[in-house]
Amino acid sequence: MFRLITSGETFVAFDTETTGLNTENCRIIEIGAVRFDQNGIIDTFNSLINPDQEIPLNITEITNINNQMVKDSPKIYQVLPKFLDFLTDSIVIGHNIQFDLRFLEAECLRNNFPVIKNTVIDTLQFSRWALPELKKYKQSIIADYFGVNIEAAHRAYDDARVCGNIFLHCIKASAQRQKVN
Repeated sequence: MFRLITSGETFVAFDTETTGLNTENCRIIEIGAVRFDQNGIIDTFNSLINPDQEIPLNITEITNINNQMVKDSPKIYQVLPKFLDFLTDSIVIGHNIQFDLRFLEAECLRNNFPVIKNTVIDTLQFSRWALPELKKYKQSIIADYFGVNIEAAHRAYDDARVCGNIFLHCIKASAQRQKVN
């Protein structure tokens, strides 16, 4: 991992907020992302999305995203092309990334967009390897461990920003294990 960051690669940490857990009948209501390299943040992406369905109260309680907030937001078919362009050929990073990738793939297929083929790194798995001393690997716990400030938990952009920071901290914390100085 250390060599990836020093080789000049570009990374995109991203996160989604959704109306639920099932990709068949739930939809994305927010996508947030941060593009960065070894020198810092290059660009950001953030969009609320009108899911064309009601946002359940329990989701609003978690995300603070409500139906009023998304009613005039763009539809997913309007956001996807911009987000896919934002990803370009970057290495994609996320915490428990398979959840977000499943939703992204489902929305791409529903809307006739290509699914992404990017290399993917899951910070949940990486942090388990890099920080074996921790007992729990929830993003907020790892952020607290590294002193990464969480401004708006369960909002896609801030979760992506925090995830990118965790990734960089895990690389530094595990440099010795990677046999890199």
